[in-house]
Amino acid sequence: MLPQDFSEISGLKIKSISMVSGGDINDAFKLETEDGQYYFLKVNDCNRYPEMFEKEAKGLSTLQKSCRLKVPEVINYGIYKNQQYLMLEWIEKGAPAKDFAQNFGASIAELHQIRQPYFGFEQDNYIGSLQQINTPTNNWVEFYTNYRILRLVKLLYDRNDISAKDLQRAENFCKQLNKIFPSDPPSLLHGDLWSGNYMITKEGYASIYDPAVYYGHREMDIGMSKLFGGFSTTFYDSYNDFYPLEKGWQSRLPFTQLYPLLVHALLFGGHYIQSVREILVPF
Repeated sequence: MLPQDFSEISGLKIKSISMVSGGDINDAFKLETEDGQYYFLKVNDCNRYPEMFEKEAKGLSTLQKSCRLKVPEVINYGIYKNQQYLMLEWIEKGAPAKDFAQNFGASIAELHQIRQPYFGFEQDNYIGSLQQINTPTNNWVEFYTNYRILRLVKLLYDRNDISAKDLQRAENFCKQLNKIFPSDPPSLLHGDLWSGNYMITKEGYASIYDPAVYYGHREMDIGMSKLFGGFSTTFYDSYNDFYPLEKGWQSRLPFTQLYPLLVHALLFGGHYIQSVREILVPF
């Protein structure tokens, strides 16, 4: 689908279209209408990643209802000429307010206090371009074992990217999860909370987007946030002031990061496979 076609789809009078860089999965554009409104448009092949944008729209809407951080409003999504599209509110970038980090940390802590009775989500979705399975499950150990760790480890093994010994270590790791993770109720998670999935708005506070929403152990978002450089110390202090993490959360970071590292190992290979192995070596 050409972005110019979007006038026909949306009924908007498009004045200008410009590409937006930053993503590595979708084509992205900034649309300006003749009445001076701006929108963000993502486009991809509808067969390559089926229902990706429909599922992303559901995740964004779920976050928007439950989070005081800015979440882009879903304007429209659908399929046109074998291309899927997602149209969102355009959010202008700005400089951080003095209390940006405090607000960000407290807001994520508040998000994590949104509960439901089971781990998972009402539908499967995507993390990056990889399908994420969210089958409702009553306990975290079973969910993390079956729908996060072993599923992806077995995919890597089937591709001959890891050895039978690595697979055995992953199985041993999952058998220890009851001893590793403190008991915690299912929390609403962003699911892919790293520095590339938030921006500072013109108001000076965080906007979060590109989610992989599910209800899980809240340390999963914390581990993901620490994986690629981490957020500021003030973010974590504010989070802990609002909703203290269980003692030893820093020592559990590799175990929460194992899932996103497995995702990256499947998508990109290379050193991510070695990072997975290093976490599993003690098991």
